[in-house]
Amino acid sequence: MAISPFKFLQEVRSETSKVTWPSRRETTITTIMVFVMVAAASIFFFVADQILRYVVTLILGIHG
Repeated sequence: MAISPFKFLQEVRSETSKVTWPSRRETTITTIMVFVMVAAASIFFFVADQILRYVVTLILGIHG
């Protein structure tokens, strides 16, 4: 079933108008929350890595 490019673009425009776009405030809050979660995950994985490093060096008897 072939569809003309003009018809396709009309349908795309129609569907795009139905989208509920976030406001500037919602976008800003979401962006801040992403950065907060990235920072929290980075701290968590850094601490977990240091604890595992310490445990492995104790088990293997590596001094360094």
